[in-house]
Amino acid sequence: MQLPKLPVGEAVEMLVDGIEEYFGWLLDGASEGLRYLVGGFEDILLSVPAPALILLASALVWFVTRRDIRLAGLTALGLLLIWNLELWDLAMLTLALVSISTILALAISIPVGIAAAGSEPLNAALRPALDLMQTMPSFVYLIPAVIFFGLGSVPGIIATVVFAMPPALRLTNLGIRQVPRELIEVADAFGTTPRQKLFKVQLPVALPTIMAGVNQCIMLALSMTVIASMIGAAGLGYQVLVGIQRVDIGMGFEAGLAIVIIAIILDRITQNLVPQHENR
Repeated sequence: MQLPKLPVGEAVEMLVDGIEEYFGWLLDGASEGLRYLVGGFEDILLSVPAPALILLASALVWFVTRRDIRLAGLTALGLLLIWNLELWDLAMLTLALVSISTILALAISIPVGIAAAGSEPLNAALRPALDLMQTMPSFVYLIPAVIFFGLGSVPGIIATVVFAMPPALRLTNLGIRQVPRELIEVADAFGTTPRQKLFKVQLPVALPTIMAGVNQCIMLALSMTVIASMIGAAGLGYQVLVGIQRVDIGMGFEAGLAIVIIAIILDRITQNLVPQHENR
């Protein structure tokens, strides 16, 4: 005896149709806003001469790593290599997409993580949703993104935001929960308000854990660049995709190397932000 098939696909299609019918105007507005935002950031990055941006990035690495001249020099060499490979413009498009996606992901995940740390029902409700988001194949995120936002950078940003949020949210939640009970009791004894307790006690203590989530969020956003290129997102990821389609090993390797260089630079910057804050 064969059991009847559950109409899961039909239910999802009805849900999508309903969202498009009743919230299409909101999705169109969000799409235009994101397109304007990422386009403006791309124009800013592309308008700055490559040598000036290389010097700026090297100086930033030197500053946040507490004057590590070796790491700053390696940053300059890596960016010069990207420039020499004639991948600078594509690298700036990738950096713009990753930056906007990361900012949006953190703007959602950190406040929600703080709220979940203070609410057990919210934490219990978020746990299965986060498990689903982290175990879902990344390609699956492209389907609703394309349906609601079409092709281009905007659906790539949306898919990247959803994919990159869980680590930052989980680690923010974990960091706030790991604040020692003694510190909370001392803060309460001095009559601090919940806002003062959050910003002067919980967040400073939880900052290393939160920054680990920020680091993971950035790395996951970079890992989505190639996948997002499948729906029209420009940048180094598209260059890798073209290399795969043409079986051009050299093209794919050069673009992949540029992504790795950007990832290492961003990783070193975020890893060294916490000690600098702690020394203050």
